[in-house]
Amino acid sequence: MNKKQLRQVMKHNLSLIDKPQYEHLSYQIAQALFQDPDWQNAKIVGVTISNPPEVDTYQIIRKAWEHGKTVVAPKCNPLTKELQFRKLETFSELESVFYGLYEPKEDSTVEIPGDEIELLLVPGLSFNRQGYRLGFGGGYYDRFLQNYHGVTISLAFAVQVIEGIPVETHDFPVSKIITNDEVIRTHE
Repeated sequence: MNKKQLRQVMKHNLSLIDKPQYEHLSYQIAQALFQDPDWQNAKIVGVTISNPPEVDTYQIIRKAWEHGKTVVAPKCNPLTKELQFRKLETFSELESVFYGLYEPKEDSTVEIPGDEIELLLVPGLSFNRQGYRLGFGGGYYDRFLQNYHGVTISLAFAVQVIEGIPVETHDFPVSKIITNDEVIRTHE
């Protein structure tokens, strides 16, 4: 299966998760993340603002604020296909951009350099057990990860972990995948 076909299959599989199940599984994943030492030790955390069917990150952002962590969220530059991360202190600092995604408003947030982010939660549509991911097709995270040296964790529903993901030379695996069933350490 090529990437386009795999994306279609995975989007279909995720569409079968109903709202109560989505909330329950997202909660289980968040609880596992909160027990993870990389989460507990990180002071600056990069988090994408989730858009269903991605694992819900709003509860994760709230918990980070409760624990005094600095939350930075990505802002996409469609011209350069690059990400910059901006400090997020309230949800009111978000705005709806293309495809209904939410990103930080530039006029009310400050940019935080990527090398200051200690833990980056990397989104994806599908993952293999080696930590390689199939993204949503923009390549933003692939470009960012080339120069990122902090800890990377992806949050995924168990159904998103499959074999047969096409891996290319520019792909970078994440350190860990946390699902509703398990924590997959990809470099052991």
